[in-house]
Amino acid sequence: MDLHLHTPASNDYLEPDITYLDILRQAHARSIDLIAITDHNTVAGYRSMRQEIDELELLERRDRLREAEKQRLREYRHLLDEVIVLPGFEFTATFGFHVLGVFSPDTSIRSLEHVLLDLNIPEDQLDSGQAAAGATDDVLTAYRLIDQAGGLAVAAHANSANGVAMRGFRFGGQTKIAYTQDRHLHALEVTDLDSRSRRTTARFFNGSKPEYPRRMHCIQGSDAHRLNRDPKNPKNLGVGERVTEVLLEERSFEALRELFLSTAFPCVRPYRGGGMEVDFVQTAREEGPNIVQDFHERLAQRGGHLYAIICDVCAIANTNGGTLYIGVSGTATDKPVGVANPSKAIETLQAGISRHITPALTCSMDIVTTNGKKIVRISIPRGDDPPYAIDDNKIYVRDEADTSRAVRDEIVQIVQRGILESERGKAQPLHPQASDTGKNAEVKEIVPTTTIAPPRTGVEIVATQERDGTLYHTMRDLRNSNQVKNVTRTSSRRLWHYAILEREEDPDLKLEQTNWDGDLGLIKKTTRSGVTRYDLCQKSPDGLRVYYGVNDDGIHGQWKKLVGSDDE
Repeated sequence: MDLHLHTPASNDYLEPDITYLDILRQAHARSIDLIAITDHNTVAGYRSMRQEIDELELLERRDRLREAEKQRLREYRHLLDEVIVLPGFEFTATFGFHVLGVFSPDTSIRSLEHVLLDLNIPEDQLDSGQAAAGATDDVLTAYRLIDQAGGLAVAAHANSANGVAMRGFRFGGQTKIAYTQDRHLHALEVTDLDSRSRRTTARFFNGSKPEYPRRMHCIQGSDAHRLNRDPKNPKNLGVGERVTEVLLEERSFEALRELFLSTAFPCVRPYRGGGMEVDFVQTAREEGPNIVQDFHERLAQRGGHLYAIICDVCAIANTNGGTLYIGVSGTATDKPVGVANPSKAIETLQAGISRHITPALTCSMDIVTTNGKKIVRISIPRGDDPPYAIDDNKIYVRDEADTSRAVRDEIVQIVQRGILESERGKAQPLHPQASDTGKNAEVKEIVPTTTIAPPRTGVEIVATQERDGTLYHTMRDLRNSNQVKNVTRTSSRRLWHYAILEREEDPDLKLEQTNWDGDLGLIKKTTRSGVTRYDLCQKSPDGLRVYYGVNDDGIHGQWKKLVGSDDE
């Protein structure tokens, strides 16, 4: 699939004399199955191609085709059987952010232009095919209108210039959250999908960030203005130079839209060529267990394997949603065990989830193959009626790569989240939405402060009390700022336990070995099983704050300089 192909009708920096037939030939030569043709603020390019084909077919019906025209029409028909052309447009919204609207081939040109008119594109510019219209409406309105018209709303080059992820912008806050989490947005188009860095856009929007709980499908597209890459400027790509590979039930727009509406995130990846079968499971294993995915080699009831899987399902539903893989370990170098009878395994899993988890939770399951072994994949939604409990009273949550029983304060916070989201759902929409008043309607922006924000992962001990010789701590989760009171050394889970041991062994926070950079300090750095964690501290008006067990995902801004991180 190659999304985001600009066409000759609306760009003045294309190679000369490119035809739509040339574009289709190039797409077919590069084995592309679906290609989206988009123009800035107009559908002139797609309209021009359809008009050419319609005129040739009219001449055919009247038996007036010349031999060269017959050949041209035959080639069009052959290529359109091989390559599905998706019509659409690239809308320029307020702040200059670009939004792709991609539609079914059955969508009429009039319907597409109707959406653009609703987005306040001037009618005369639509008729002339001009792409010079400025920002005429806001991002969220564009998402909503595209979705309601049956299209795919895609945030174009989200992590680059004119992208809603706002890389390089000095603001973000609630606007960035709204623009990347809106329920009408189907995917983010990014330029770093093929990167192996830990700080890619796809990893940032994988559901592990508390303020970005909705995991987003991430794709890439050629954003082509020519047939082949410009040798003088490699950033000017040609048709099919940067393609997304997707696993679909059938080759159609409907299957593509269904995928982007689902939680089957491993079914999307950058195309790397070679004709090799897509192994989405191995890709997930290379990422390893985290807050939104985990792995189980076995599901037998004996030994508690099935119960452990059900606990993970409950925890993931109570947190951000995610995926479980059954029949394979989370270590990428281990050989998969596989599932002997995957159809029966799915029945067992569905029955176990139905029997043990309340309220009712619908998970989708399918069978996928990795290294010749069949495994079961469970896609778990972020539950819309939390908290979910096992056997009516056991509530679990996901904490990084671990599943744990929720303590009282966590249960209270889950209930509050459920109430808040229920109220948002009744009020419509789920996320902040600009009104229908047009380009002057914008999301309120949080004004950044000069204070350096704490790390985004790890824990902080914010208070300690001694009662009857036992120390009770109040723990703050740096991912979401949730606080849990009355945690002791014996009742604490892994990271909390580590933080409590460190604090109780050094209650006065002597910090003799701390390396300082202004108000920020690095106390300790440890690496275990390939994961690096930092104990950090920060001078503040309220005293010294200490952050325990911060991993690389939590390092940002000036903290990068402190720990020596060179990631962007």
